[in-house]
Amino acid sequence: MNGPVGDEPVGELELVHTFTGPMPTGVTVSHTGRIFVNYPQWGDDPPATVAELRDGREVPFPDERWNSPGGDDDAQAFVSVQSVVVDPADRLWVVDTGSPMFRPTKPGGPKLVRIDLDTDQVAQVITFPPDVVLPSTYLNDVRFDLRRGPAGLAYLTDSASNGPNGIVVVDLATGRSWRRLHDHPSTKAESLHGYRPMVEGRPLLQRPPDGPPTPLSMGSDGIAISADGSRLYYCPLASRHWYSVSTDALADASLPDEEMSDAVVDEGDKGTGSDGLESDDAGRIYFTSYEHNAVYRRLPDGQFETLLHDPRLLWPDTMSVATDGHLYVTANQLHRQATYQGGQDRRRKPYALFRTPIDAGPVLLR
Repeated sequence: MNGPVGDEPVGELELVHTFTGPMPTGVTVSHTGRIFVNYPQWGDDPPATVAELRDGREVPFPDERWNSPGGDDDAQAFVSVQSVVVDPADRLWVVDTGSPMFRPTKPGGPKLVRIDLDTDQVAQVITFPPDVVLPSTYLNDVRFDLRRGPAGLAYLTDSASNGPNGIVVVDLATGRSWRRLHDHPSTKAESLHGYRPMVEGRPLLQRPPDGPPTPLSMGSDGIAISADGSRLYYCPLASRHWYSVSTDALADASLPDEEMSDAVVDEGDKGTGSDGLESDDAGRIYFTSYEHNAVYRRLPDGQFETLLHDPRLLWPDTMSVATDGHLYVTANQLHRQATYQGGQDRRRKPYALFRTPIDAGPVLLR
C-alpha cells in the first residue's frame, strides 16, 4: 500500500535573493529590471531602510545620506520605510511611515518620496498634514493612477494597530492629500470571534513576555488597483475578507461619508489572511496567504486558483508584478518575530525574495 502523498508544493518558485541581515518587507522591480527592497525599523537596525539589489549586494538607495535620518520628523531622509513601488512611468516611490518601532508619527516623518530612476535622484517629497496622517497612522502600501489630474493620484493604506484605519489619497501634482473611509468597518481588523488566524499550525496572536496574548489589530494593509483603474482593492491584515471601492469616489475629496460607504463592495471571504495584494494587466488580482504559505489569485471570471504553495513561503509579504512577466514576492517570517513569540525571536535567516512566471505585466495606468 502506498503511503500518504503529503503536502505537495504548487507552482514554480525561483529564488532571486537571500537576506542574511535585516528582515525585508517590500519589493518592486523597475521596467528595466532593477530590483529595490526595503527594511522597516522594527528592531533589526538595518544599515539602510531602502536598498537596490546589485550583483547580489544590498546597496543603500539612492544613497547613504537619504538613509541617515536626523530624527523621526526628518522630511529630507527616510525614517522607516514600509514599501517601495515603481509607478507606471517607471519612477520609484518610497512610502516612509515615519514610525520606527511603531512610535507615534511626527509631521515631516511620514512621507511619499519620488526618485527618478534615470538620474537616481530624489525629485519630489510629499509630506502630510496632521489631520491626514495622524499620530497613530501607519502608512503601509501604495498604488498609482497617473491618468487622474495633471500628474495622477496615489492611494495608500493606513494599517494603524492603535488608531483609525482608512485610505489616504494624494494628488501628485499639488501634494494635497485627504483621508477616505476613515475608520470604516471595511478597513478594520476583525475580532477573534470573526477571525482567528493560524500560521504554521498555531494561533497567531501578539504574545508579550508578560501578560495575556492579544489579537492582531492591524487594519487596511494590502492594496491593488484594477486593470482599468476603476476600483481599488484592499484588505485588513487581520481578516479573511477583502473589499473594493470606486476610485471615482476616492478621488472626490468632497464626497460625503455616506456616499463613500455606498461605493464599497465586500468582495467576500478569500480563504486566508493576507499581507499583500497585487494586480496584473490581464485583470487578475493576487493575494498572499500567510496562513497557508501560498499566493492565490482571482481570475476575471471570479474563479480562484492557487498560484504558489510552498513551505519556503514563510509569511509571504509584498508582491510586485514586473514587466519581465514574473510576480516577485518576499518571504520574511514576520510571524516568528518576538512580538508574536512571547519575546523570543524565532526567525531563522536567511529571508528570501522569490519570483514565479505569470505571463502578464503590471497595471500601467498612465
